[in-house]
Amino acid sequence: MPAIELMNTRIQIANNAFATIRILQVDPAIKGSRHLYKYSLAYVVDGVCVMRYDNERGKGDHKHIVEQEYPITFTNIENLIVSFQNDINSLRRADHESINRQSDDR
Repeated sequence: MPAIELMNTRIQIANNAFATIRILQVDPAIKGSRHLYKYSLAYVVDGVCVMRYDNERGKGDHKHIVEQEYPITFTNIENLIVSFQNDINSLRRADHESINRQSDDR
């Protein structure tokens, strides 16, 4: 069965940041995943992908934050997107706090 594209969107988050969400329904499942979805969700700042959720063949469900890779538990598409949004918000808060600390140090 050919893949069916369920979502393919780009969301502008700030002047220098955006997110992309691409989700396909597949059959059979991607090797390493226990569901019928292939996905890639990315958060890009200043042209650099700082976070990505995906399920590469053989690796299963996981996320990359900068240089680190972490397993994730896939329950459904809605929860995947909520987790991704929460991680974006956490990264943005951390960046904002870092900028404020640097300003205080001056």
